[in-house]
Amino acid sequence: MLLKNTLKSAAAVLRTWTAFSGSPYGSVTAGRPHTHLLTRSHSVRSHENFTSQSVRQYAQAVRKKQEFRSQLQDLSPSMLKPEYASVPLAHTVDDVVKKLLSLELASHSEKLHLKRKQLVAKVQRDENDHSSPEVKIAILTAQIRNFQEHLHKHPKDKANKRWMLMSIDQRNKMLKVLRRTHYDAFEKVCQELGISYTFPPEYYRRATRRWLAKKALCIKVFKEVQKQKAEQRNKIKQSLSQEKTETSSTSPPDDQGTAV
Repeated sequence: MLLKNTLKSAAAVLRTWTAFSGSPYGSVTAGRPHTHLLTRSHSVRSHENFTSQSVRQYAQAVRKKQEFRSQLQDLSPSMLKPEYASVPLAHTVDDVVKKLLSLELASHSEKLHLKRKQLVAKVQRDENDHSSPEVKIAILTAQIRNFQEHLHKHPKDKANKRWMLMSIDQRNKMLKVLRRTHYDAFEKVCQELGISYTFPPEYYRRATRRWLAKKALCIKVFKEVQKQKAEQRNKIKQSLSQEKTETSSTSPPDDQGTAV
């Protein structure tokens, strides 16, 4: 009888254990089943509250880049390449061959070469002019605009940015010389190439508080020194005038008679 009762109690304990272990909240530790269930239900409830909240927009909005107008947009795709433009047979071929000979399938370097020729033709003095300052400025302008277009797409390309700044400095120097020597040619180049020339400042320095205080002190010292020099000059003039009056008063009168 005693063995039968112990077996029944063991089976009941085993039944309750399996019931708790098969629950959706996981296994239950012995001795603390209720506290574990409470904590688990509290975490599930808090998770539901968290998911029901509106998600804050921490991500920044994507800024659209402004459209950069390329200098090669003026070239029509149907235009023939320069080496085939003078060939009369190139104008009578079919559309497929004409597309191969036109700028539609041309590379970027070929288009840039043609644009450079167009800019040079606007400012060159004659047909054989290939080394004048106007031609060099036109070549640099095409190169600078190509760098600007590239940097608009790839702003982290430091090497191209450095080359662009070097080209801009070189063009500014040539424009400065051209403006000083041939002003008419300078105006023509700026007008034909669309260059806005700004005059460089005569003197530029970053105005810090230390520099302003030092400049004010130097001006004050300079004015004080000039004041002392003016006083010394006045004293010297007064002493010279006194000496002249003394010498004139002590000197004997000249004989004004005439010899007979």
